[in-house]
Amino acid sequence: MSPIIRFDQVSVIAHEKVILADISFALFPGEKAVLCGKSGSGKSSVLRTLLGLHPLQTGSVYFKEMPLTPKSIQTIRSCTAYIGQEPMLGAEKVRDALLLPFQFKAHREHQPTKAQLLEVLQRLQLPVSILNQESSRISGGEKQRIALARGLLLGKTLYLLDEVTSALDAQSKQAVFDVFSDPQLTVLSVAHDPEWLERSDIIFTLEAGRLTEVKRHGNT
Repeated sequence: MSPIIRFDQVSVIAHEKVILADISFALFPGEKAVLCGKSGSGKSSVLRTLLGLHPLQTGSVYFKEMPLTPKSIQTIRSCTAYIGQEPMLGAEKVRDALLLPFQFKAHREHQPTKAQLLEVLQRLQLPVSILNQESSRISGGEKQRIALARGLLLGKTLYLLDEVTSALDAQSKQAVFDVFSDPQLTVLSVAHDPEWLERSDIIFTLEAGRLTEVKRHGNT
């Protein structure tokens, strides 16, 4: 089996500062990995680099063994759901935000049914009434789960997550854990939540832009 993500000796410089230095790792389909480290250690930069938001100084990034290039980046992004701490939902009403991607040609023929909408809301412990609320008036945790619901409706299988459980109560967090227990989903996340770390297959520890430790669940 080939890795879904592979970094090969990747270094990135931004604003004349090295933010990633000689990073190498691989993540295989279905694996759940978490990036740990102090603030400024490069965790979120790994996610942004995979999305093509940081040009590579040296090394290569591969998605399903396809090198990251200006031409391939759109293919990579189309397969990936990125969910940050405060997602931009892109529409005034939550219902419109949830259905926004299906207005575009690539997804127009896969418009979700009402039953599919209700099912994904239920899975994420979101009330049906949230569909009629204004996006600006829902909480950060609700925005994260709406963004996640959108990814699920689109059939995304690779999720890049930045502290997605930081604003959730215990019940909502468990719902997110349950969603990502699906072996079909691959996850690369930034997190400090001990429960999230415990449920991850791999823990990558970064320090000053360098990968200093790789710990597989159950191993020291």
